[in-house]
Amino acid sequence: MPGSRKSRTCARCGCVLSRYNSEEQCAACRRTERVPVVELPTVPGHVWDDAGVRSALEDWDFGQVSRMVRQLVPLRQEDVAALTGLSQSYLSMLECGDRKLTDVARVVQFLSGLGTPVDLVRLPLPGASRGDVAADADRSANGRTAAGARPATGSAAAVSRRKVDAARKVAAKQEGTADNDVVPSLTDPMLDPVEPWTNDRLTLALRAALRTDVSVAEPGTALQYAEPNPGNAAVLSGLTLAAYVHHWGTEETELLRRTVGGARVTQQMCDHLQGTTDQLRMMDAGAGSGSVADMARAHLALVLRALEHGNFDESVGRRLAGVAADTAAQAGWYAFDADRHSAAQAYLLGSLRAAHTAQDARLGAGALSYLAIHAYANDRPRDAIVAAQAGRQQVRGFDVPHLEAVLLTRQARGHALLGEREAVRRALGTAAELCVKGPGKDDPHWIYWMNEGEIHGQTASASLAMGDTAAAVQSFGRAAEGLNPTEQRTRGLILSRAAQAYARAGDLDAACATGGEVVTLAERVQSARLRKHLTDVAGDVRTAARRTTRGRSHAGARNLTERIALLAQ
Repeated sequence: MPGSRKSRTCARCGCVLSRYNSEEQCAACRRTERVPVVELPTVPGHVWDDAGVRSALEDWDFGQVSRMVRQLVPLRQEDVAALTGLSQSYLSMLECGDRKLTDVARVVQFLSGLGTPVDLVRLPLPGASRGDVAADADRSANGRTAAGARPATGSAAAVSRRKVDAARKVAAKQEGTADNDVVPSLTDPMLDPVEPWTNDRLTLALRAALRTDVSVAEPGTALQYAEPNPGNAAVLSGLTLAAYVHHWGTEETELLRRTVGGARVTQQMCDHLQGTTDQLRMMDAGAGSGSVADMARAHLALVLRALEHGNFDESVGRRLAGVAADTAAQAGWYAFDADRHSAAQAYLLGSLRAAHTAQDARLGAGALSYLAIHAYANDRPRDAIVAAQAGRQQVRGFDVPHLEAVLLTRQARGHALLGEREAVRRALGTAAELCVKGPGKDDPHWIYWMNEGEIHGQTASASLAMGDTAAAVQSFGRAAEGLNPTEQRTRGLILSRAAQAYARAGDLDAACATGGEVVTLAERVQSARLRKHLTDVAGDVRTAARRTTRGRSHAGARNLTERIALLAQ
């Protein structure tokens, strides 16, 4: 058309520009150019060599991790928020200690955002593989980093299979045993929780637990029981323990069946094996672990032999794995009561693997409830909370009010040691409501002991841990009234804590009278844990006597402490 102007096009994409657009580019291209390319900061590798950062990771203190990483890089809280996906306000509360990061999924989100080397945390961070890694050979063989060497980073598997096998052969050669006869320890890379949860690793874990508690003279011979491992050597905690908990709930299950050779294992045989486990449970409740621990270890060895050498189909395999889970959990409980904590944890982690193979979330939750007790008894309250919460999550959908109540009381004890009063109140309140409902149709038979007395006892223990002695005394009185009279050890444990509460409240006469009753029970019950509680009672009574008598001798206190000392000989 005469007088018309030539159409203008975008200098970037070539589209026809509107006659009202006086710019050289279209609006879409201008918007794209105006979006700044923001490069997120990164955490350099040297940060993970810092001893303080490693210590915070080991303690699962993610507020300290965040604070130290920011100081070492340096970074702003806004930078860490952008890396981890957590809000800046949440990070601020985390660093101040007002919030705790306990959910495994959020822990993974936090650590992967910071680029934490996966061999430091033993969690399924993005990029972790199950294959070979470039790990230091000395580290794989000796379980430690060579002096002056930087720790290897990369795969969560920590050590390549080739190097693991080589290390195991070296150990076998040093011990003069065949390679196939080497029994792994709890910290053996073959039992790393990030590795597939196979049936072979289940039997390895159970053998490792038995090895922790006993020594095997020769393959194929009867078990020869050795002195238990002292103290808490090789007890797993923090992120390593959390990895077990996480993988128990997420790993695929390998079907368990053996159809070649071996004696046939039937459902009826599984019934008999379970019956023995149940009978040992009742004996322990009445007379303490000392009366059944050896039998429980021998029984677990028999169940393990059936798993390894029996002939059975998938349905029997699941049932047999369930029996193994229950038996290992009970063996762990007996070891805990006998003050053999490393053996106790090894049994319980083996139980967790067996429950996974059995595809029975309730058995796994039972093992986690014991792991929670093990954790708070060893001053690891955060581990107790994680274990109990994981157990509750996995039994959702089941009608198990009593099992949920048990897990909530364990969670409450962890919160109490951390001084988290509101969390304690909520957990115990919900546990009490669930207990009143009575057992559900899916509640396992081994939760027979849950009643109001148990709730009062756990409430009292939590109050004592938080320094509320008056509330503890009141709850201990209610607990004693509601306990099953046949469970002598439980009664002794409750009364021992009641004696401590009386002593701390200044009622020395009541403390001595209650403590004397516990000594009488301890003379009949074989429980190292109960006797250890009495040692604590003696300490509180002595302190109360010095405070209330002003230097004068208190006959009741003197008599009680002498009886406790005599019992310890």
